[in-house]
Order: sequence, then structure tokens, then C-alpha cells
Amino acid sequence: MGIAKEFREFAVKGNVIDLAVGVIIGGAFGKIVDSLVNDVIMPIVGLVFGRLDFSSLFLVLGSVPPGTPATLEALRKAGVPVLAYGSFITVAVNFLILAFIIFMMVKQINRLKRETPPPPPAAPAAAPEDIVLLREIRDSLRR
Repeated sequence: MGIAKEFREFAVKGNVIDLAVGVIIGGAFGKIVDSLVNDVIMPIVGLVFGRLDFSSLFLVLGSVPPGTPATLEALRKAGVPVLAYGSFITVAVNFLILAFIIFMMVKQINRLKRETPPPPPAAPAAAPEDIVLLREIRDSLRR
């Protein structure tokens, strides 16, 4: 079997196509979650914590050239080493929110997937009358 034929068979298998669809949908879902976090949740978190913007939190680890504004972007452009722990906090919060949303989605999907419990087994069908008569005869002969 030629390598091209093997590759074609591999590429058109359902698993590869399902994976490709999953990656595409995952990318789109990531954008939705980013928007949810940045546009809905983080403003609420900022309001609760007094308009705290995590992304602007950093520590300067080197000397700052004169005239450089004390913003994260300006310091990075100037080549000053900075510890941007606020960006890490933002990414960590985004991850926790994403993980929670996915957990809730999977939980709901599993709840919907649960099948209704199987009906109790039906009572055994009544034996035909001739069998019942034969059993009665057998039982009376045993006595």
C-alpha cells in the first residue's frame, strides 16, 4: 500500500475530522471566553476590588532610563526587565473562570446524557394453558 493511500485513509477517518472540528470550535470558544472574562467578569472583579486592574501590576527589576514612563508597555519597549505578575494573575483568573465554565458545561451535558432508568423487568409472561395443565398433573402425581 502506498504512503499516499495510507495517509489519505488516515486523514479521512472520523477521528481526524472530529479532532479538526474540535480544534476549530475550541478556538472560537476561546474567543467567547476571553470576551466573557475581559468584558464582563473582570470589570465586576475590578469594581469589587476598587477598580483594580491586574494587568498593570508589575515590579521593575532593572534600572529605568530617564524619561521612560512608568507603564508596563513603555518599560518593556525600553528593554527594562520587569516582573509582570499582574499579567500572570489575569491569565490565572481567566484559566479558573474557563475551567469553571467548562466544568459546568460538562456537568450539564452529562446530566442531559443520563438515560432514564430502565423500566423494571416485566413480569414473566403467563405460561400457556396446556403447560399449566401438565404442571398440575405432574404435581398431583407426586402426591
